[in-house]
Amino acid sequence: MTPAPSELTIRPLTGADELGLFRRLSYVLDHELADDLATGRRRPEWMWVALRGDRVLGRLSWWTGQEGGRPQFLDFFDLDDTLPEPERGAIGLELVEKATAAVVPAGSPRPEYGRFISPDWREDPAEREIVEARIRVMEASGARMLVERLRLEWRAGTPVPPDSGRLVFRQVSGREDLVALTAPVMEGTLDAHGQADLASGLSAREAAEKQYDEEFAGLRTPREWWRVAELPSGEPVGFVVPARNNYHPMISYIGVLPAHRGHGYIDDILAEGTRVLAAQDGVERIRAATDLGNVPMAKSFARLGYVNFERAFDMVWDH
Repeated sequence: MTPAPSELTIRPLTGADELGLFRRLSYVLDHELADDLATGRRRPEWMWVALRGDRVLGRLSWWTGQEGGRPQFLDFFDLDDTLPEPERGAIGLELVEKATAAVVPAGSPRPEYGRFISPDWREDPAEREIVEARIRVMEASGARMLVERLRLEWRAGTPVPPDSGRLVFRQVSGREDLVALTAPVMEGTLDAHGQADLASGLSAREAAEKQYDEEFAGLRTPREWWRVAELPSGEPVGFVVPARNNYHPMISYIGVLPAHRGHGYIDDILAEGTRVLAAQDGVERIRAATDLGNVPMAKSFARLGYVNFERAFDMVWDH
């Protein structure tokens, strides 16, 4: 890529009062920005713009799920798509590199980059070019594609099957209870993040502990919602973690132990997780996601009436 024009200014926002400047480019998460800033999930120093005069040519922002925490995810990266190539790509790359150098401590892992996209983005030439322009910039910065995912949604009024009676559901008793069940689920997992953890050298047990400590432990909704599925004999079959993040009720995680796969239990477990959330007051939708390559899980969501309303991709830096 050729160097970006010298008159470019790349800087973070000076404060929340510059949110209007940041919004001159658009993305599907724009409506969350003000509340994210107010609650500390974003900070002005994590929100960067590339300017030529007062024209915004690019922007990016990191996010954290923990107030006062480090940036966990790079979830905004937009460019002025009226710019020609290679200028657009050069500006994007300079923005990514300058912002990252200022925000991510040297030697620390770079947070993943993710973007929400339409389910049929490859069939729409205009959107495909926009998406691929972002991917090209991230690849030029050293990132690689980790996974493309289906984003799914159950909507109020969609029927939820009654309990089939094949399984008995109980609450999770604690960390060890869930870690011990997650470890065998990690073996042969179709989840790209789980596969990456195993490929990094973690054992299935260590990957399960990481999953608990980095995701499950941070969920603020009641742990009484979490369910272990067992045969009437008491033998565990799988589990589901219904929860609510800062924005939506969601199926945070669901798994069937390897010895019990292929018997349709995933539908029973997903239905239980959906029932738990649908029973809460005011629930209009339940969100979930699964990797594009996890066909059995995607089919289960479809059978339960979840709609694929979006896709997403995640890119990672290995160094």
